[in-house]
Amino acid sequence: MTGGASGGGRPRSTELRLRIISALLLAPAVLLATYAGGWPFAIGAALCAAILLQEWVVIVRANNMVATGLAAVAVAGAMLAVATGHPQAALGLLLLVAAVLFCAGWLLGAVGVAWLAGGVLYAGLTGVVLVILRAGEAGFIVIVFLFAVVWATDIAAYFAGRRIGGPKLWARVSPKKTWSGAIGGFLAAVLVGLAAGMLVGGAPLPGWLVAAGVLSVFSQVGDLLESALKRRFGVKDSGRIIPGHGGVMDRVDGLTGAGVLGYLVAVAASGAFSDPVAALVGMQGY
Repeated sequence: MTGGASGGGRPRSTELRLRIISALLLAPAVLLATYAGGWPFAIGAALCAAILLQEWVVIVRANNMVATGLAAVAVAGAMLAVATGHPQAALGLLLLVAAVLFCAGWLLGAVGVAWLAGGVLYAGLTGVVLVILRAGEAGFIVIVFLFAVVWATDIAAYFAGRRIGGPKLWARVSPKKTWSGAIGGFLAAVLVGLAAGMLVGGAPLPGWLVAAGVLSVFSQVGDLLESALKRRFGVKDSGRIIPGHGGVMDRVDGLTGAGVLGYLVAVAASGAFSDPVAALVGMQGY
């Protein structure tokens, strides 16, 4: 994120106004698609995945048309598979094509093609995981909770980092991010977990608090990984599609981190690919 989570320094007022206006316009559309679920949500997730792949291609300078075409087909095919109720096929397709691209790039000495493998996983898993989670037994609550944790982490980290400042979180990768911002974002996420536990229930309050804290950490990991990618290739913003925010990747890096890593942990703990959250809750007897 451009001065996103855990950031330091003072934002320019014009940039801040653009951020607020963009957020006010985008958030209702995202929440409406989330409420609708089904195909509207899947189409929105697929559009997000497509833009993420395009931005990744630009960042890593993957100029091979065959490779980029294969990557696009893989992401589109995975989104179609998950939208029609075949999550394991979607995940398998992404892993297979990513492996093919990485091996081809390594064998041919084509760095951009090898890096494109990461784009298939980054973009594809973001879209696929969101659809899997939304299709679950408590899908609407799960997605809204995920959004709330990520947004709270991002906003609190943004302002805490600028107000408090202090030691840098990972100066070599993202010079503006601070430990004060990271801690502020984490605490805000825990408050979201507290509110969710009190208002929603369905699981013990400590479970909500732990989930919020873990997802907040994963969100900030996603933010840092995107910053590392952009620094590796000397890019400031992933794109300019959202005024004041840069590209879509600049906005959903935290969501990707929290959603994908959270999903993988839930799958590892429950053994369920289709609805790991419900499986985890069921394992606790709730």
